Amino acid sequence: MKKQKHSDESPEVNEDCENCETQEKETGETTDQAAEQIVDEIEQMKQQFTELNDKNLRLMAEFDNYRKRTLKERMDLIKTAGEKVLADLLPLVDDFERAQKAMEISDDILAVKEGVDLIYNKLIAFLLQNGVKAIPTENEAFDTEFHEAITTFPAPSEELKGKIIDCVSKGYTMNEKVIRFSKVVVGE
Repeated sequence: MKKQKHSDESPEVNEDCENCETQEKETGETTDQAAEQIVDEIEQMKQQFTELNDKNLRLMAEFDNYRKRTLKERMDLIKTAGEKVLADLLPLVDDFERAQKAMEISDDILAVKEGVDLIYNKLIAFLLQNGVKAIPTENEAFDTEFHEAITTFPAPSEELKGKIIDCVSKGYTMNEKVIRFSKVVVGE
């Protein structure tokens, strides 16, 4: 009986071995195909990586060029920003030179004074056109936003306490921003 069982089991083992060999052949081919697929996918990913890396490098270089170009434009703008203002001031310089010549040869002091007053008014008009305004100080309340107190003085009357008594140097604003504070004497 034992021999029969053993002989009975043998054919089954042989059948299993045959199935194993065919499965191994099939899985071997399938494994080779899967390996080829993986290698192809890796190659595709390498190619995508190379393309993306190249795009990234080009984008970084383009941004760097843009940054350098805008920085250069800004520097050029800063250098030439005052050019128009200075060019507009040159006629005033010409007027002052003519006034100096007139003072040397003229005996009429009133005419020279009138000419200098015209040049002064022309200069004030030019400043107003460019947004520069004088800060009012006469009988104004002292304000640290616009005024700089250089000294205090006893107020001649009660109503002048805390107000500006005298202006030593005019202050100016340009487009609502203080470019020079008024230097004033404040009543105490």
